[in-house]
Amino acid sequence: MISVKEAKDLISQHISPLNPISIDLAEAAGHILAADIYAKFDIPAFSQSSMDGYTLKFEDHEKELNLTGEMAAGTATNITIQHGETGRIFTGAPLPNGADTVIMQEKITRLGDKITLQDPNLKLGLNVRNKGSEIKAGALAMEKDSLLSPAAIGFLAGIGVNEVTVYPMPKISIIVTGKELQKPGVPLAFGQVYESNSYSLSAALKHEGIDQINVYEADDDLEILKKVLQTAITNSDVVLLTGGVSVGDYDFVIEAAAQCGIKQIFHKVKQKPGKPLFFGTHGEKLIFGLPGNPSSVLSCYYNYVLPTIKILSQKNNSVTEVQAELTHSYNKPPGLTHFLKGKYENGKVTPLNAQESYRLSSFAQANCLICLNETQTHFEKGDILTVMILPN
Repeated sequence: MISVKEAKDLISQHISPLNPISIDLAEAAGHILAADIYAKFDIPAFSQSSMDGYTLKFEDHEKELNLTGEMAAGTATNITIQHGETGRIFTGAPLPNGADTVIMQEKITRLGDKITLQDPNLKLGLNVRNKGSEIKAGALAMEKDSLLSPAAIGFLAGIGVNEVTVYPMPKISIIVTGKELQKPGVPLAFGQVYESNSYSLSAALKHEGIDQINVYEADDDLEILKKVLQTAITNSDVVLLTGGVSVGDYDFVIEAAAQCGIKQIFHKVKQKPGKPLFFGTHGEKLIFGLPGNPSSVLSCYYNYVLPTIKILSQKNNSVTEVQAELTHSYNKPPGLTHFLKGKYENGKVTPLNAQESYRLSSFAQANCLICLNETQTHFEKGDILTVMILPN
């Protein structure tokens, strides 16, 4: 067996970002840019009004002005403002030739076609969005490795970008093993249990923005498992098997992996839950064999699978580590790192009940995992521990 740190180091040595792809901007939210983006145009492409009002030459602002023409947003032709003239203008409309300032419509007095300005605070260029004030043609709009947030998507659309180069989200396959498993909603026969691992893993993956998820089922049969595993490797970047990684008579994952040409990087980690964890590679494809118990699956997912996905997609890990004060003492045997389901609040952390690996009720209430190092056996109230804050 290897330590948790050794397992994480070995995984990181065998993964690299997925090859960038070009996708439509409308589909790019949540991705990470794989190349710099430069503006092709001045934005705005012309000087425009920022509000409804009247446009003029500022030097005429103390004069009575003659109203001549108007400019609306989207107009295809321009007008010219001479000395002593003003033009009606609307938000987003191009500034007329010769004009340099816009006054709000609420701050004028109009008598027929005669306009008198009533704004003592009017300044040259007021209420005008100058050409290129958002960005100049040729300027860097967004840097490589930037997150394409909703605002970033809107900004890029606003400067005319319709396609971007990004790191793709990985395609994931989940293989559920075990003859004893039954789908939720179907009555249980004697000896059966409801299958939950594909549900929790799929939900966790979707929470990270992954939508290419295939779920396969495989009985405890070597030939069936090999066939399913080969299909999953072909169709995905990462394969997650649940169950079948121990050494029982019906645990075939390790043997099936070897016969499918998967290179074993490690099998078994000094941790609880999740000791039988397996990791291997098939070319650029990554294979995780997760223990079958539901808490083991999620503990291994947050410790190993999620960080892998983040490297593949170049996104920041949504699990954060903090230091927290333990609210009461806790004992454990030596030799294994323990990941306890816990509740973190205001800098303090409390281990929950029902820590057994088959129980998910406490995990459903937890917002963190408490990390207890493998050598220490007793943890006092008030000790400062490392805590993994889980995505919410």
